[in-house]
Amino acid sequence: MAQKVDVALVDRVKAQLSNLVSETRGRLKDCSYIDLRIGVGEGQRAVAQDGMRKFSLGDYRLSYGLRVIAGRDISAAGYFGQSLGSADVDNLPRVILEGVQQAYERAMANSALKGDRKSRWESLGNPLQNTELAPIDVREDTIPAVCKINPVDVPLEEVSRLTQEVSRAVASSDPRVKVNQAMVETSLIRELIVSSEGASIDRTYALTQALCAVVAIGNSGAQQSHYDCLGHQRGWEIITEGIDEELIKSKPLMQFALDLAADNVALSEARPCPSSDKDVIAVTDPHYNTLLVHEIVGHPTELDRALKLETAYAGRSWLLRNLKENMLGQPIASPLVSAYSDPLLPGFGHYEYDDEATPGRRVMLIDKGVFSGFMNSRQTAATLGVSPNGHFKATDASLVPLIRMSTTVFGAGQQDPQEMIREVDHGYYLVGHRIPSISESRENFRITARKVFEIKNGQVGEMFRDGGIMANTRDYLMSIDAVGNDLRIYPVFNCGKGQPMQAKKLGNGGPTLRGYARLVGGTK
Repeated sequence: MAQKVDVALVDRVKAQLSNLVSETRGRLKDCSYIDLRIGVGEGQRAVAQDGMRKFSLGDYRLSYGLRVIAGRDISAAGYFGQSLGSADVDNLPRVILEGVQQAYERAMANSALKGDRKSRWESLGNPLQNTELAPIDVREDTIPAVCKINPVDVPLEEVSRLTQEVSRAVASSDPRVKVNQAMVETSLIRELIVSSEGASIDRTYALTQALCAVVAIGNSGAQQSHYDCLGHQRGWEIITEGIDEELIKSKPLMQFALDLAADNVALSEARPCPSSDKDVIAVTDPHYNTLLVHEIVGHPTELDRALKLETAYAGRSWLLRNLKENMLGQPIASPLVSAYSDPLLPGFGHYEYDDEATPGRRVMLIDKGVFSGFMNSRQTAATLGVSPNGHFKATDASLVPLIRMSTTVFGAGQQDPQEMIREVDHGYYLVGHRIPSISESRENFRITARKVFEIKNGQVGEMFRDGGIMANTRDYLMSIDAVGNDLRIYPVFNCGKGQPMQAKKLGNGGPTLRGYARLVGGTK
């Protein structure tokens, strides 16, 4: 009988796999490096729509991924990964050893092709160099999960029942609510990273989230469709009790969903947002700035994008034209603006080590208005001649890691958000994020808000629907003249990147900001 797949599997194989990696590297000719990632997860998920159960499931996942760097004259990387099942548990070392051979053969083939192209392409072949990894502090570490209610202890029936109750409550909250859906999932995940350098990182974490979507139609026929999520690297308690931490706050799921429904109903009766023919004062709240920092700071400061490694399918970055022409050390924002990515902050983006076993650390992206650096991997850090900062992550062990945001935020300022509004004679207050539209190199943006309020004589007035702002990224960041002291972090559950697409959970946020941008409104 096949063994059960659960997080305890790592305890049974950790020492054996660490030895396998180090010993195999010595046996493979011209092999300089191997790393192995194992991922095991178990949990449950349920979805309800309009008060009726749609589906529920309890499941597990088991996968591994390998990277081998090898080559005679010029080194190259080879990757191999697989999703596995319970039948593979008893033979896991043998399965992984076969994977090492596959990755090694790919590395050797890549090495041969690089050498051939480098010799034949003359100057065009100059960028083809040895695959090098910048050095890191090699560690052995074990990190336990943090939760009050272990996700694997929650019965699937309880997950399904609560999801249905929430959906039913939303459906009956107002006759203008026409469609709603609630999704809840809770899981326990364990990751093992071992390398031929001697790294051994064993990390377990709980992950719980809920997603609510609501469609409301007002008496005039105006339709509003919004969704939002709550989540944390915690257990089932965040669904039933909410979250009350310094940087992350959320109501229990029932109230969270009912508040979203009430917003939709109110918006369905609101007038469409007007548009402006020139820049206006725009005060944006932390929830809106969650999407803003994600799109105009987070993605363009991922170094693989800046080095044009994902140009064909995701775009480039206006911050780096090439290694000699770039914005490093130059002002790109008001001196009041700082932004950073920090995997040690709490929430979806938290981790102590990335998928190369690089210790995670805060990366200052904008330091008092000056562009300061990129999130990187060991390989891209070597290209730029800087230290690795721990932002190389995959959404599943079987997939090739990519440079990803961890928790990326605008830094907090000193001002009271309410005072920032009271100082405005006329402008607009944008609350909550909705839909982004970003240029290919992230130098322009248009992002809509859930709610837009007019500000008159320092007072928040009429609420509008279907509005947002658009601006040149640098011009907007330079225009910011006030930064609030109300930094908040929110979960982002669907950051997509890569081919095949990897939808990553991470954290973003910021404080209230005040700047200048063009107001863009609805048309009906």
